[in-house]
Amino acid sequence: MGISIWQLLILLAVVILIFGTKKLKNVGGDLGSAIKGFKSAVKDGDSDAAKQEKVAQDSVESADTESVKKEDKV
Repeated sequence: MGISIWQLLILLAVVILIFGTKKLKNVGGDLGSAIKGFKSAVKDGDSDAAKQEKVAQDSVESADTESVKKEDKV
């Protein structure tokens, strides 16, 4: 007992009658921009995490290099 195509069409007609096409268009645009903002925030977060990881890796490498230099002096 799933939802048939006729039930979906009736539901769509009722929603359009209640809210109107202009309101639904605005809601769709707002939803699209919210999703776009979320995706860009996730992408920025991933790049920030990658930058932090690179900085941590560079600091470990520089510490290793300094310890090697100290051993060479001894």
